Amino acid sequence: MPKVIILGGGVAGMSAAHELVERGFEVEVYDRHKLYAGGKARSVHIKVPGEEKEQPLPGEHGFRFFPGFYKHVTDTMKRIPFTNKDGSVATVFDNLTSTERVMLARKGKAPITTIVNFPRSLNDLKAAVDTLHANTGLTEEEKTFFAGKVWQLMTSCYDRRANDYEKLSWWDYLEADRFSDTYRALLVQGLTRTLVAANAKFASTKTGGDIFLQLIFNIASPGTHTDRVLNGPTTEVWINPWYDYLTQKGVKYFKNHEVTALEMNNGKIAGAVILNKNTQHTSTVTGDYYLLAVPVERAASLLSEQIINADETLQGIIKLAPSVAWMNGVQYYLPEETKLVDGHCIYSDSPWAVTSISQLQFWKDYDIRSKGDGTIKTILSVDVSDWEEKGSNGLAAKECTHEQIKDEIWKQITDSLNVNGQQVLPAKTPAIWHIDGDIKAIPGDRVREKDEEPLLVNTVNSWDLRPDAYTAIPNFFLAADYVKTFTDLATMEGANEAARRAVNAIIDRSGVKAPLCEIWNLHEPDLLAPFRNHDEQRYNKGLPWKLYEPWWLKLIIAVINFFRKLFRKK
Repeated sequence: MPKVIILGGGVAGMSAAHELVERGFEVEVYDRHKLYAGGKARSVHIKVPGEEKEQPLPGEHGFRFFPGFYKHVTDTMKRIPFTNKDGSVATVFDNLTSTERVMLARKGKAPITTIVNFPRSLNDLKAAVDTLHANTGLTEEEKTFFAGKVWQLMTSCYDRRANDYEKLSWWDYLEADRFSDTYRALLVQGLTRTLVAANAKFASTKTGGDIFLQLIFNIASPGTHTDRVLNGPTTEVWINPWYDYLTQKGVKYFKNHEVTALEMNNGKIAGAVILNKNTQHTSTVTGDYYLLAVPVERAASLLSEQIINADETLQGIIKLAPSVAWMNGVQYYLPEETKLVDGHCIYSDSPWAVTSISQLQFWKDYDIRSKGDGTIKTILSVDVSDWEEKGSNGLAAKECTHEQIKDEIWKQITDSLNVNGQQVLPAKTPAIWHIDGDIKAIPGDRVREKDEEPLLVNTVNSWDLRPDAYTAIPNFFLAADYVKTFTDLATMEGANEAARRAVNAIIDRSGVKAPLCEIWNLHEPDLLAPFRNHDEQRYNKGLPWKLYEPWWLKLIIAVINFFRKLFRKK
């Protein structure tokens, strides 16, 4: 069988290796990380200073989030065996657990807590109703306008989204400048820059809107788990079992090996130059096919003029490379048991776009008492998504030292939770904390930090810059979150989908008799099809979107209004 060289061992690289080895291909994976597989999806071991002899505490590059609309990465998880502590065999997919609530915390104001799934109990229904009556600070005009824009998204045809909305930022689509700071914090920025790798001012409405609609459709769908997390540290309950499965199936996985160049000969990739970081020696590895699965900024550095000349569409990778931003994890380890909410907490107006989750409440079988000094009872895992905005200390996160970062994040969290005289968390920063190892100090530099693994962020008009998983070079393929996919966002789901597309292209070009990988498009309710069809007719005639109310919808609205008035009278 043909030999495939995979350059990069993150979710994309491992996903491609999984699909290839199950189809009989010979597979080699080269990854620059020394200890961990999985790239940005990894979790890490944290040694506490002075307690080096103790078992390390668990830390995350950034907490994992598996929405209900994910199909590709979860399908792969269902095919990774996992042995439970009692010896029973399950799959990694069984390690996903659903959250039930989300909290929108606001500086100096009472938080808003609501459901994330379709109501399954009286308490769920009550929580949903309470949200409608919560003191959000939004005006009726803002609520009505936002609802109207969401309905416009739902009923816009696919061509309008792909063309018109790709050119329009989420910020401009929601006319953020027209309304209040509260509107911008809750409805424009809070819903995009935290749970989605996007900035409302730059992300296209096509991409941000599609993902936002998927979350809404999940919530409205009985039986769907909108927000799922892992029931233990990511590396332990997903990445390590995956690595073991792949290597047992025959994948050769080389850690601490970094690709430094690609060689070409006769219009094809002739080899990949690999630096063995253990020995500091370089060598050239060869195969029948080469699959580049490194992040966009690293891919851009590997594309020589010769490669670009062989496929000019790869120039898009060079142009995409600057579109990266920092999104990294920070953990706080508390000796007190603290449960903020049964799910994620979004600090909607925090300058650094902070989101958190109290992880141990979902790690039911994890023995935290055996870690560190045995006193930890809460792990508050935080994602920081905006490292450019000034914090209350007058500095952007990337300008701060590690000490300043951990103190400022804690202040932004407590400012939003310790309100109305309540002390949910201690005001003092916890003694034990961890900042993602990718954040490195630069001694003597005005900008105090650098990020070794920034994340690709969606921007307006970036779709045409994204390459396909196949290239004009017959033995060269791409698998990463910058490849054109239905997901169209830098996520584990997008990386897995890109890997499947690359594998399908390899199967096609190789002529190997093997089944193609399954690929799913985003799903939208059939109920909305008549509205999308109506808008498609308008779009094809060069007309803008317009509210469409068929007779049956008017009848339903009339009946609802009738009963609302009837109950008010009673």
